[in-house]
Amino acid sequence: MNTFIVTVDGFSISFGNTQVIDNLSFKVKRGETFGLLGSNGSGKTTIIRTLLGIYIPTAGSLTIDGEPFDVSGDIKLGYLPEERGLYKKEKVLDVMIYFGKLKGLSADEARDWSLGYLSKVELADKANTKIDKLSGGQQQKIQLGITIMGNPELLILDEPTKGFDPINRRLLMDIVEQHQSKGATVIFITHQMEEVERLCDRILLLKNGQAAAYGSVQEVRKKFGGKNLDSIFIEIYGGRDDA
Repeated sequence: MNTFIVTVDGFSISFGNTQVIDNLSFKVKRGETFGLLGSNGSGKTTIIRTLLGIYIPTAGSLTIDGEPFDVSGDIKLGYLPEERGLYKKEKVLDVMIYFGKLKGLSADEARDWSLGYLSKVELADKANTKIDKLSGGQQQKIQLGITIMGNPELLILDEPTKGFDPINRRLLMDIVEQHQSKGATVIFITHQMEEVERLCDRILLLKNGQAAAYGSVQEVRKKFGGKNLDSIFIEIYGGRDDA
């Protein structure tokens, strides 16, 4: 079994004349929570989309468990994209069962899991409500539930708590921690540095398509004189380039 579940080696990608990622290399260890950080437009989502085969790299390689990503491969992966996508005219429980079956669960297994999850996130009374009747935060809870259904080995979460109040942010972080404790690897994209300090083992902080900081949270803080991650982010981006 590979020590590293994700390996990015010499990765570059351009769109037209714009170089988005420039010769970037990093690895994600199996079982860790890895923070992929940077300003808006720094290339975080581009990395994930290329890792999943949505974009083609200009140079370099991106692999999951030693191979280019294959949706039919052995790795069970859950991806929560920044752009939300649910069947908004369908009922909550029907949508969750549908995605559960796509993940290989039986209809009964998907129903039981979904009802338990809805109860946990205080949406049990919304099971037969159409998605478009839910608030944005409630829809986000549904999409996170679909992402973690089936206990994927690798979770990629792009701004999972965006727009949440502190209570719901804590609830969702607790759910992520439960999957950490089961041995899941988590790639975590967020602008909430307190979430990073709470959850992440190691981080990569991007600037201009390159690594401005890379290592454990403790190593990065030590490199920047013991500052917290908020202060480090401001120091790296303070009024320059893609901040």
